[in-house]
Amino acid sequence: MKAIVYERNGDASVLQLVERPIPEPGPGEVLVRMAVSGVNPTDWKARHVRPLPAGWQIPHQDGAGVIEAVGEGVDQILIGARVWLWEAAWQRPWGTAAEYTVVPVRHAVRLGSASFDLGAALGIPFMTAHRCLTAGEFMPDKLHAGALSGHVVLVQGGAGAVGNAAIQLARWADACVIATVSGPEKAQLAAAAGASHVINYREQDVVEEVRKIAPDGVHTIVEVSAARNAADDVQLLRAGGAVCVYADDGGDEVTLPIRPLMLPNARWQFVLIYTAPKAAKAQAVVDVSAAVAQGAVRVGEEAGLPLHHYSLAATAAAHKAVESSMVGKVLITTSET
Repeated sequence: MKAIVYERNGDASVLQLVERPIPEPGPGEVLVRMAVSGVNPTDWKARHVRPLPAGWQIPHQDGAGVIEAVGEGVDQILIGARVWLWEAAWQRPWGTAAEYTVVPVRHAVRLGSASFDLGAALGIPFMTAHRCLTAGEFMPDKLHAGALSGHVVLVQGGAGAVGNAAIQLARWADACVIATVSGPEKAQLAAAAGASHVINYREQDVVEEVRKIAPDGVHTIVEVSAARNAADDVQLLRAGGAVCVYADDGGDEVTLPIRPLMLPNARWQFVLIYTAPKAAKAQAVVDVSAAVAQGAVRVGEEAGLPLHHYSLAATAAAHKAVESSMVGKVLITTSET
């Protein structure tokens, strides 16, 4: 099979297209013939710094394809199933940037008739967004239609992949969603994703505009840039509200005032999906799959998430696109499945 492999940390030049034997699924594993591999910021960050216990790594956590074989203890009925993958390469060398990969069976989730592009875009962004929408003290543990009825959610950075996922999941759950963006083009994307209100933070006062919509404050803030937005976030939380920080865009340190956050019993929740509680991740898989089955989540410019396709041989260019903060979702077409 063809696969992208790197054998040392470094910039995108370490990514090499090679021929490797098709792996055999071990006990509890499935072999997946990949159709599409999704690229996330953690993929290029891992390429720079994460150790290589096996001495080599096929990158990418997310993807979609068809199960071709199963290992010992796995039901044969899964052969031929269309699936989406999550955390394929977490503490494992077998990522999705290849024509085939092996994953534990619970990391291969039935996709139904949804597109492989959608399947490859789920994983990290949607599971991260799910965690952000359920980690608050007064937020539900599960998402479904109506679960966030009466809730107001602020998504800081509504045109990013996690921001887009948070908007789509929150709207599916019937929340009022406010999104912030940096310009008119991104405003169109956030609105296309389903945001109820969109604020251009470069031209409008975010605190003033949000307070017009939610005088009592918001229940949860999905935060991409705590260092830049902390002062606003403090002013916008309602009693018992939570700021869920999933990235360090704009700075890696944040300063918080103690008393103004004590009074409303506010919560600051930091989110890394890899190390999130297993039960939370399992629930995210269930809920995201339900949203897909109900047609509640989409990809493409009409859903606020433009798609950018690359060939397997062009994976280095795809990494560079993500590293340069290309707006939308970068996908690798791994085969003609």
